[in-house]
Order: sequence, then structure tokens, then C-alpha cells
Amino acid sequence: MSDLRDENKPTVVVSRCLGFSKCRYNGDVIESDFVQGLKEHVNFITVCPEVEIGLGIPRDPVRLVTEQGKIELYQPATGKLYTQEMNQYASDFFESADRINGFILKGRSPSCGIKDVKIYLGKEKSSASMKGAGLFASHAMKHYPYLPIEEEGRLTNYAIREHFLTKLYTFFRFQKVKDSNSMKELVKFHADHKYLLLAYNQTESRILGKIAANHEKKPFKEIIEKYELHLGLAFAKLPSRNNYVNAFLHIFGYFSDTLTSKEKAFVLDRFQKYKEEKIHMSVVLNLLRTYVIKYDHDYLLDQTIWAAYPEELLDIGDSGK
Repeated sequence: MSDLRDENKPTVVVSRCLGFSKCRYNGDVIESDFVQGLKEHVNFITVCPEVEIGLGIPRDPVRLVTEQGKIELYQPATGKLYTQEMNQYASDFFESADRINGFILKGRSPSCGIKDVKIYLGKEKSSASMKGAGLFASHAMKHYPYLPIEEEGRLTNYAIREHFLTKLYTFFRFQKVKDSNSMKELVKFHADHKYLLLAYNQTESRILGKIAANHEKKPFKEIIEKYELHLGLAFAKLPSRNNYVNAFLHIFGYFSDTLTSKEKAFVLDRFQKYKEEKIHMSVVLNLLRTYVIKYDHDYLLDQTIWAAYPEELLDIGDSGK
């Protein structure tokens, strides 16, 4: 892998066919607006596992089939199995990988799909099928259980895209804490992410706070591993609007007593409008941030909830899928 990467940007492994090369089985390339927009903000490592194991462009399609209880990568036109080659490539790739922060993979691909990939219950064309993950994607999810791993199609949905970006940049910042080998940096990370964590998962937020406090003075390596586990659990699912409103209310509590009754009513109405999906989260965040700046709450100004990822990447468009 190339080391020519910007250390100030997260590194994302992306399927090469998503706008980088005409390497699909039929020689096509798939354009992704989201991937295109990310190019200035991340280091991309492109992969095409099927080409890497020696399948050409164009090539006869491969599919996942079950045989004797095992999932195989099978090419119907030639009758060949490529399971061993794919597993070896994936194993070698991840053993040599360094500083990966997320994945954007081609959906429904027998190598790269993370879910909804057809797995045929036999080699015959008429075989029934079930759904699962592609072989390369399975290795990715096993090696990086905490990181954001998504398909390009799902990222046209606003909520999934927001979650992916928030998780990507949070774990990128966390990687820097791991590299620092410093409890002081972990305490600062947790303090800066307090309200973002609260918005995602209140239970895990409390657990993470106790881990970061480290009252038992355990070694950094033990603490950081435990913190990473629970950080992964905190970001395992998309957050609910109720959870975000709870975080908003906590922030609001810092200055609510200084507001007029009309100002209070307006802010609380914005919370309700957000809860009812009538306004975007950024409207509420910008309103709260205005008051935080006005009343000069430095602790709150440092919170990552205001911009968990670069503002240039904010896109409230939604495919509805």
C-alpha cells in the first residue's frame, strides 16, 4: 500500500469500480456522487478484489454458492472456484493494511457487498438463494468490527450517510488518541465528544466516561482497548431523534435561565420540529451554537457535536431508500 497519504485526513478503502476504473465484470464504471465529493477530504485506497485475484476485464461473472455447508466463490461459465484465491487476497490485504478508518464497497457484489448479496443454495442456475456478505467484505467486517463499512447505494440515504461520516471522523480522531499513548489525550477526546456520545447512546456514554476516568489507574493499553470496544458499541446503530433532543436539552440547560420566555419557547419549538422531522438537525445545532458563543461557554464550544465531520460534506439530499 502507498504511504503517500495526508495524515490529517481519514483513510477509506473504496471499491475501484465506484468512479476510479472501468473494472466491473462487464467493463463498466459506476459513478457515485458521494464518493466523488469525498475525494478532497479523505485518502482513498482503491480495491477490486476480483481483478486482484486474476479475473480479467471484462470477465465471466462470479457468484456465491453453498457447497457442503461452505460458501464458495464460483464462476458458472468455467465451473471454477475462486474461494481460496479471494480469501488469500483478503487475508494478505488486511495483514498489510495500516491506518484504515472506513470502507465504501460495491453493493450486492459477491466480493464487496456487505449485505443482501445473493448466495445460491447450489451451483445450478435455478437454485434458491439466501442473503449474505461478499467474501472480501466479510474479511473487512471481521478485521474492523468497529469501523464504518457501507455500500455506495445505501449512502444515498441521508441518515445512513450522516451516520457513516460521523462514525468515520470520530474513529479517525480516536486513532490519533491511540497513537498518542496518552491518558490525557483520551480524557480530552471523551470530554470533546461528550454530547455527541450522549446523542448516540446514553448508556455507552456513561460507561465510556467511567473508562476514561480510570480511577483504578490501569495501564493505557488496557484502558484504550476497553474504550474502543464501547466506542464501537456506542456507534453501532443510527442514533434516534429522541436521543439527539436529549443532548440538545443538556446543552440548552447551560444558558436557558438567561433567556426570555419567548426565546425559550422558540428554542424548545425547534427541538420539537426536529423531533417531528420537519427541520434538519443543522438548524437546531446552529441555533444552540449561537447561544453558546453569545454566553462564551468555552467547554461547549469545543464539542464535536457542532460539526462531527467537515461541513463541506453536509448534504441533506435523501434518496428515501
